[in-house]
Amino acid sequence: MAFRILIPIVSLFFIVSFGNQVQAGFQDFIKSAIKALGGETGLTDEEIVKGLKQALEIGTSNVVKAASKPDGYFKNPLIKIPLPENVKKVEKILRLTGFGDQVDAFELSMNRAAERAAPEAKNIFWDAIKQMTFTDARGILEGRDNAATLYFKDKTSGRLQEIFKPIIHQAMSEVGVTRYYQALDDRIKTIPFADHLSFDLDQYVTGKALDGLFLILADEEKKIRKDPAARVTSLLKRVFGSN
Repeated sequence: MAFRILIPIVSLFFIVSFGNQVQAGFQDFIKSAIKALGGETGLTDEEIVKGLKQALEIGTSNVVKAASKPDGYFKNPLIKIPLPENVKKVEKILRLTGFGDQVDAFELSMNRAAERAAPEAKNIFWDAIKQMTFTDARGILEGRDNAATLYFKDKTSGRLQEIFKPIIHQAMSEVGVTRYYQALDDRIKTIPFADHLSFDLDQYVTGKALDGLFLILADEEKKIRKDPAARVTSLLKRVFGSN
């Protein structure tokens, strides 16, 4: 059954009158709209899906922009790529033996590599949005607070891995990750009972970079659901209601 966005609940969701805004939850609005009785605004299913796609395009653009800027990863505690566990275990010893600068440089360079790769995510996210069907849109509108994020994970994770890994590999060479990694590994091998860094560094940084993108995407999705007034376009005004 097609969605209907109905006049009686428009005022509960998005009213702009002399600068005053009234906000309501995105999910609650949709559920109320389906149940409400009253006149139609004349929106088609196609317009509703297009409005959702616009909201997601704006949201994913914000995510990519935030992650791509200088310190987008490094100074965001939610997505900062941490030292690998093997380094964390001996971090104090490394710092006490004069390797503190190398530890700091290694951590910074991993995050710089992620920031370098992040812009590539935008087109991949937008391709997934273009392919979104009405059924997909309904699942997102009626789903959990992270339904859109789960949709993007399902549709883009494989492609993001494929695109990110070589970019991060190249970026790590340019910003010094590989050099610092080797220096730390050589030093760790001299520490009794410490394991050397025998793991896939490309995969580690790529995985953490993508985890961070999806984490801030989930946060952005909450904003889209709770504060659509901050995502205004002419179509969104029509879809989400205005007077």
